Amino acid sequence: MKKYLKTFWNRRFLLSELVKKGVKLKYRRSYLGVCWSLLEPLLTTCVLTIVFGTLFGNNSRDFPMYILCGRLLYTFFSQATKTAARSIRANSKMICKVYVPKYLYPLSCILFNYIIFLISLLVLIVLGIYCGVKPTWHVLQIIFPLILLPILTYGVGMILATVTVFFRDMEYLWEVILMLIMYTCAIFYYPEKIMNSGFSWILKLNPLYCIIQNFRDAILGQPMNTKLLIYAAIVSVIALIIGNIAFYKKQDQFILHV
Repeated sequence: MKKYLKTFWNRRFLLSELVKKGVKLKYRRSYLGVCWSLLEPLLTTCVLTIVFGTLFGNNSRDFPMYILCGRLLYTFFSQATKTAARSIRANSKMICKVYVPKYLYPLSCILFNYIIFLISLLVLIVLGIYCGVKPTWHVLQIIFPLILLPILTYGVGMILATVTVFFRDMEYLWEVILMLIMYTCAIFYYPEKIMNSGFSWILKLNPLYCIIQNFRDAILGQPMNTKLLIYAAIVSVIALIIGNIAFYKKQDQFILHV
């Protein structure tokens, strides 16, 4: 562990450069640049509010906030895991020529997407003022989902980065899995109907839903769901452990397959 931390500290400059590169590449050839991290979720929320607010009769004034909370967290998880999955192959030339701790590539993908995600949270303030959502002391609970989210994402990202090197179709398969995850995160619908139908386990088994729900509760002034939070924490740690073990066991073989 000490050796790992020493290596991480010695390579911190390289990690910061990879993070900066990731942000620049994401918005290259874009006139608005990072501003899209604010505009995109806001515009998407407007569309989803109009469509699902009309279809499902969700006329609650804080429904746009409900959607935006779920959309922001899911988008981060989706984008970060997809870029992490491609990270080893995308940097294959550097891996073959220069020794760099390989975990820095998926880690940098998670970090630069997390920075963009944190910037996009500013939209919540603007929309919250518009919707008349007043913060309560429960907003302090937001720290828990904000810590668990990158841990879960990094763990899953490390697993995907490892598997994708040997099984390239995983990149496309993950797109399908992400769609399933999205529909079980209750992003644009209230989960009460599913909870009352006997299929609540579908949502509760999804750790991302557990994180999103606690994030929403914090923003909308509700007490956190401790059971969901603990479950999400356990799954996040397990994903982190499995991801790191799998990555370190297979990393020496990456050069033969990239």
